[in-house]
Amino acid sequence: MNETNETRQRILNAAIHVFSQKGYHNTRVDEIVDASNSSKGAVYFHFPSKQDIFLGLVDEFAKLLESRLIIVIGEQQNGVQRVNSALQICLETFGEYRKLAKIFLIQAVGLGTVFEEKRQEIFNRFVLLIKSNLDEAVLENDIPPIDTEIAAYAWMGAINEVVIRWVYNGEPSPERALPTLRQILLRSIGVSEERIQELNTSQR
Repeated sequence: MNETNETRQRILNAAIHVFSQKGYHNTRVDEIVDASNSSKGAVYFHFPSKQDIFLGLVDEFAKLLESRLIIVIGEQQNGVQRVNSALQICLETFGEYRKLAKIFLIQAVGLGTVFEEKRQEIFNRFVLLIKSNLDEAVLENDIPPIDTEIAAYAWMGAINEVVIRWVYNGEPSPERALPTLRQILLRSIGVSEERIQELNTSQR
């Protein structure tokens, strides 16, 4: 990573801390400048406004999660294993990056049209990723034919609700939520109880 990229990343890391502590509206750019040990000129070179810093963080988290999902999905042999691994890595990533999850899932809500469009763009990207893996599972006869688009939206909605509650309250943790969420979501696409139990056992 060159010096320019290092500075940008340092600014984003500082912004994660400040935004998660103070919220978007109460954060001043000067606070991010101080927390990043950068100059105001360096911050504005990379991010012309506080909004750009915030949107940069949302993109950062989405890219991180998407890259992890693509890697883990590519390692699996069949459709059910792929969607199960996607669920697992999603919850693990939210657990590992709780402050970023708070910014992405909570603070970006209600901040105006630009933020909502960005949130919806990312939400839809993940819906398409889930849908494509469900489509593959159907083609491989790993699950029965279903409306994979509706199923993908339902999966995203369920994951979103569980993680938001955890970010707000500290419970249920991703570790606690995973077995039950896996059971409910895999049942919803027609995976047998025997197969679900195998997945639960193999990932304890």
